[in-house]
Amino acid sequence: MSILINKNTKVITQGITGKTGQFHTEKCIEYANGKNCYVAGVNPKKAGESVLDVPIFATVKDAKAQTGASASVIYVPPAGAAAAIWEAVEADLDLVVCITEGIPVRDMLEVRNKMKAKEAAGGKKTVLIGPNCSGIITPEELKIGIMPGHIHKKGRIGVVSRSGTLTYEAAAQLSEVNLGQSTVVNIGGDPINGLKHIDVLEMFNNDPETDAIIMIGEIGGPDEANAAEWYAKNGKKPIVGFIAGVTAPPGKRMGHAGALISGGADTADAKLAIMEASGFKVTRNPSEMGKLLKSLL
Repeated sequence: MSILINKNTKVITQGITGKTGQFHTEKCIEYANGKNCYVAGVNPKKAGESVLDVPIFATVKDAKAQTGASASVIYVPPAGAAAAIWEAVEADLDLVVCITEGIPVRDMLEVRNKMKAKEAAGGKKTVLIGPNCSGIITPEELKIGIMPGHIHKKGRIGVVSRSGTLTYEAAAQLSEVNLGQSTVVNIGGDPINGLKHIDVLEMFNNDPETDAIIMIGEIGGPDEANAAEWYAKNGKKPIVGFIAGVTAPPGKRMGHAGALISGGADTADAKLAIMEASGFKVTRNPSEMGKLLKSLL
C-alpha cells in the first residue's frame, strides 16, 4: 500500500502542450505503469488534439468526465498556475500536484482561502502537493512530477521533504542500502502550500505498509516543529530527521521562498532539538540519512 497514488491512479497533465509539461509527462509515461496512468491533458485552445498519444481536453472537468481521472499535475507558468490549481479543485479531483515555481503569494493565498471555504461548505477536499515541488512517487508503480525515477526502489520506507534535491538524496541513499520506499513526497518550499510535513507523517504513520520514515525540513516557519510535536504524541514508527540550513544566518533567505529564519524557533538548531526531543533520530550530515535509518530497523 502506498499513500495518495498507486499504479491505478489516473492522471491529467495541465500544461501538457508546453515544453516543460510535455518533457516531464513523457518521462512519467515511460516510468513503471505511467503509460496506463496518464490519461488526459488540458489546454482550452487545443481540445481534440493529442500530445504523446494523450488526448487533450478543454477543461479539467471535461478530462475527468471522459477519462475518470482523479489526480492532476500542473506545469502551467506562474501567472496562470493558481487558476489551474483552482480549476482542478473545482473539478473535485482527489489530488493536485503543482510543480510550478514562482506563483505570486497573493494568488496562492486566494486559492488556499477558496479551498478552505469549499471544504467548510461541505464540498470535497482536494489534496494539494506544492506548489514549487518535485512531486510524488510510488516506486515501480507511478511518478507524478520531475524526480529521476531510476534512483527509487519499491519498499517500505516513507520519505517526506521540503527540499527537492534532498528528497532525491534520501531516496538514493535508501536504495543504496537496499531499503526501498513506499512513497516519496516532496511538499515544496513555498510559504503557502498544500500538504505539510504533519499531514504526510500522519499518512505514513497510518499506512500498514510503511515501516519507517525519513523527514527532511528546512529553516524557516513552524512546520517541522509542529510535525515533530505531533509525532512525539502519535508516532508509532522509527523516524530519521534532517534540517537543511544549519549555517544560515538569521534574516537571510536561503533557496526556497519559505526558508527565511527570524532567529526564533525556526532555526535549524532549534528544529533539530525539537525533533530530537520528540523521538526522532536526527543527523546533521545529509549523507548519513539512509545508513542511519537502516540502523534503526
